[in-house]
Amino acid sequence: MQTGPMYFNGLYHFFYQYNPKGAVWGKLVWAHSVSKDLINWEALEPIIYPSKPFDINGCWSGSATILPGNKPIIFYTGIDTQNQQVQNYAIPKNYSDPYLREWVKPNKNNPIVVADESVNGSAFRDPTTAWFGKDGHWRILVGSRRKNRGIAHLYKSKDFVNWVKAEHPLHSKAKTGMWECPDFYPVSLSGKNGLDTSLVGPNLKHVFKVSLDVTRYDYYTVGKYHTQIDRYVPDNTSVDGWDGLRYDYGNFYASKSFFDAGKKRRILWGWANESDSTKNDVEKGWAGIQAIPRMVWLDSNGKQVLQWSVEELETLRGNKVHISNQQVKKGEHVEIKGITAAQADVEVTFLLPKSLDNAEEFDASWVNAQDLCGLKGSKVQGGVGPFGLLTLASSHLEEYTPVFFRVFKAPKKHVVLMCSDARSSSLMDGLYKPSFAGFVDVDLTDRKLSLRSLIDHSVVESFGAGGKTCILSRVYPTLAVFNDAHLYAFNNGTESITIENVNAWSMNSPRMN
Repeated sequence: MQTGPMYFNGLYHFFYQYNPKGAVWGKLVWAHSVSKDLINWEALEPIIYPSKPFDINGCWSGSATILPGNKPIIFYTGIDTQNQQVQNYAIPKNYSDPYLREWVKPNKNNPIVVADESVNGSAFRDPTTAWFGKDGHWRILVGSRRKNRGIAHLYKSKDFVNWVKAEHPLHSKAKTGMWECPDFYPVSLSGKNGLDTSLVGPNLKHVFKVSLDVTRYDYYTVGKYHTQIDRYVPDNTSVDGWDGLRYDYGNFYASKSFFDAGKKRRILWGWANESDSTKNDVEKGWAGIQAIPRMVWLDSNGKQVLQWSVEELETLRGNKVHISNQQVKKGEHVEIKGITAAQADVEVTFLLPKSLDNAEEFDASWVNAQDLCGLKGSKVQGGVGPFGLLTLASSHLEEYTPVFFRVFKAPKKHVVLMCSDARSSSLMDGLYKPSFAGFVDVDLTDRKLSLRSLIDHSVVESFGAGGKTCILSRVYPTLAVFNDAHLYAFNNGTESITIENVNAWSMNSPRMN
């Protein structure tokens, strides 16, 4: 998983948890790759190994911060000789090296933050990127828990060396368990531009995200940071907890964002682990992937964030096919030919029928989207939907991963369900094949629903309604591989759906050195 991505002197640096001894959990190091465009990467030597009393049993996740004078610093969690989790720092050995190949862990001040008697030292990890307050203090958060209450402990420092725990956490919530990989950053009330992590003011809100160890999903709220009292208060527009908003309703965890000062955007990067067995991982020789880096910004409704893959991904687009104004009736499949369906970028806009009267009635008890998708999969006929894409499909549909919408009638507004259902994705045994799903908060006045799916052999990463709802699925087809993979648009609803536009591209592979 990623630890501390950053943009520094024209290069993107990607630090990530890595076991040099195999594709299984072990004593982790901080590996390091660099890129000029977030797409083509060069792997360098790992920068942090377990080597000191304060990290001898592991170098876990953390973050990078750019200090005044353009000097990067890394905070990370070390597992010390007592197997306690402590926070350490590392700095470049040579600031003039554009690749920042070597880092040092000063003995003098490490560990820089340790748990006091009020903090659970065995659940105390993943320091955030620091932000600078108007009072002249730097601040970081460290994830923790007290019994079953998730906590983001706040620490302050004037010199980035001597840190003092604040009297109260920035935020906490009962019955949420351990908070891993907290992230806290401002978002503008208008436009897509990202903001520096330290920015405060009237024309922004803050996003607070945690990775919940119990559920293995990333949850976030949008709210207000009260700088005078160092408290974050979520808006009352979404649930603060297990039933709240997620960055991604699929296989996406331990995400980290950073401010890209070069292009004035905030980049979000998440980790997707494997859904096959450890034995499979050992045979492959690798385990875990990064999702495509995403831009993240506040929706115009102020209630959630939107996400979209970084524009640089489009440089990998190859052969293009286009379809427009194609009606898809109940039970029909339309093959999207002329591209490499196992490695593709597909953007489609569906036009709904003029009347949605024949949409299914929504039951108020259907609060869990994944359960609902399991109940009403792509083969279960509805009124308006299910319709969408059959990705990584074999020629006779023995295998396929459907990504689709289903529209329901409800008293106040229509409810839109988005699914990425892996249950039919593979004939292989022993796989985790969930029916991932999320609801989409979208206005259907224009009768349009858009879907984008990035397909890459064992991953289908999908963005519904312009990035309102995102779902990443890990799948392992045995038949729908390489040139034997197919891509279809489909409709299993009684109401005909029109494909207003499909733009699909074969995707080239990036350069990996």
